[in-house]
Amino acid sequence: MDRIELSVPNLDYDILENVKDCIESGWVSTGGKFILEFEDRIKEYVKSPGAKSVQSGTAGLHLALRVLGVDQEDEIITPTLTFIASSNVIKYRRAEPVFMDCGEDLNIDPDKIEDFLENECYFDGEVVINNKSKRQVRGILVVHVFGNPADMERIMDIANRYNLFVLEDACQALGSQYTSGKYKDKYCGTIGNLGVYSFNANKIITTGSGGIVVSDNLEYLKKINFLGVQAKSDPWRYKHNEIGYNYRLTNISAAFGISQMRRIDDFIETKKKNYNIYKERIGEIEGLSILDFNEGTRPNYWFYSLYIEDEYPLEREELMQKLDQKGIGSRPIWGLNHLQKPYEHNQAYKIEKANIFSKHILNIPCSSKLKEEEVHAVCDVLEEISKI
Repeated sequence: MDRIELSVPNLDYDILENVKDCIESGWVSTGGKFILEFEDRIKEYVKSPGAKSVQSGTAGLHLALRVLGVDQEDEIITPTLTFIASSNVIKYRRAEPVFMDCGEDLNIDPDKIEDFLENECYFDGEVVINNKSKRQVRGILVVHVFGNPADMERIMDIANRYNLFVLEDACQALGSQYTSGKYKDKYCGTIGNLGVYSFNANKIITTGSGGIVVSDNLEYLKKINFLGVQAKSDPWRYKHNEIGYNYRLTNISAAFGISQMRRIDDFIETKKKNYNIYKERIGEIEGLSILDFNEGTRPNYWFYSLYIEDEYPLEREELMQKLDQKGIGSRPIWGLNHLQKPYEHNQAYKIEKANIFSKHILNIPCSSKLKEEEVHAVCDVLEEISKI
């Protein structure tokens, strides 16, 4: 059997007709009909009033923080257990992250957020001030880790009580949806003030590179569009009254996205099926388990989290190397952001569970084109290694 990689894009030749159109029309860069069509497809799929494409998920988060008015006097509550991009964009605005612990679902812990705001901050009914730093806490940047929907009911309730904005980093969670509770039938990314999706090569769908910002506040999206084209106040005469960015999606990328969106529900169904096989097979291996996704949700099953117990014969790094030798790709979960060199002086609040998960989780193959026999092959190797 060929090598089984961690996550690879699932592309189809139906994209070629769209690419041919781009070439023949000359619209290969940051203009063209496929951009608007792709934005419409995303908007309709997640049932959002508006959507604006950008060059990457990171670019979308950066622009979202800017239109929300974040500046160098502010602090943003954000998880430590996630990819570093969601921390970096806060620093792009010269603001500071306050790092929060995760819960059992790997997502930011609402209990810790509430505890921090109640016991470490002063709230006058309008503004939250961090007692330690004396800076204003402006908002919460939520990440739906591995496509697992965070507890948005609790988070939105807390945010509303403390007059904070909520920015959803749904870069890993396109297609993840709530199936019960206050936000039943709502998609991740459509509940907070703004939400951002990524279309990097390893995401549930890909445009090679790219992202989209969604919101029911069309003025926010209008501003994002303006800033993303170098803030052209007069595009014909090159007047620029603000600092802008070259954050536009290309027409060719959008052409890929249209093809991918036709297949997203099939991708999710395949990933769900493979997850269930992993769950059953790995549940029979002593010392290993696959973490659950949250009840009351329909996740997109983007990445699978293999939890390695202390009694398993190999530690995570050793297991990763063994899998690699057997032709199976895997990767450890991200390093905690509050321990990264650029953030070692930032406030981190009661980090406990994240410390444990960061040492025990390994992501295993999860591509939407992963065959059932390949899933069983991975499980066979894990079983074989467990008997060492």
